[in-house]
Amino acid sequence: MGRLSQKLAVCSWSLQPANPQALIDALRSIGLNRIQIALDPIREEPAVWGRVGDALASAGIEAVSGMFRTAGEDYSTLDSIRRTGGVVPDATWDENWKTIREDAEIAADLGLKLVMFHAGFLPEDPADPAFHKLIGRLRQIADYYAEEGIELAFETGQETADCLKEFIAHLGRPNVGANFDPANMILYAKGDPIAALRTLGPLVKNVHVKDANLTKVPGTWGEEVPVGTGQVDWQAFFRALEEIGFGGDLCIEREAGDSRVADIRTAKEFVARIA
Repeated sequence: MGRLSQKLAVCSWSLQPANPQALIDALRSIGLNRIQIALDPIREEPAVWGRVGDALASAGIEAVSGMFRTAGEDYSTLDSIRRTGGVVPDATWDENWKTIREDAEIAADLGLKLVMFHAGFLPEDPADPAFHKLIGRLRQIADYYAEEGIELAFETGQETADCLKEFIAHLGRPNVGANFDPANMILYAKGDPIAALRTLGPLVKNVHVKDANLTKVPGTWGEEVPVGTGQVDWQAFFRALEEIGFGGDLCIEREAGDSRVADIRTAKEFVARIA
């Protein structure tokens, strides 16, 4: 195994576990003991997930980072997620601000130092009133997490790498960077993943290992596929990670298909061969 493959983890939500023991069993089946953990189930179902930290520790599993989602997100089409994604919509902001703070406390209790989420589609024009509204909300979130000693990473894909880089610079919060998902760049048709990775460079705090094919119908979703079978040039991707001095984790994410455990195990073996 190379250095990068030693940093592999699994996104907990990809396994769709009903409870902590199911999560532990799936990880053992895959052969990995590091996870990026979804925070929302812990908040929403404390009777089931409230002691997940103790269960993971007892099983020798490390939670390396966290993820939270936002209310009302609709991924059915590109247009629907543009309208509903992240903390952009006014209708869900009050609810999101409440749950985002609760998720911060959970992350701190778990000892996490990095949490990621979809900020929503970022306006490109600083003169757009929506730009300043979103900047204000994201600064509010970033400052709250900074008080807990937690860094944040915005998911990639909804915008070009240049737009994301400029937005983070305008945001001006040192605890904010990017979670780079090469498949998302393809799914949203927002540019070549390798070039985008080099553009974001040191802003990349974490990577999602996921693969995809471009859509054949402009304006619609691309297709997520098992790692190694899509259009991500993985050898070039791992070379680019080395070039930018990436030191974070590579979290395998699988959000489609009916054989999640098998697909994640295949991804682990694929990365071990080439990274």
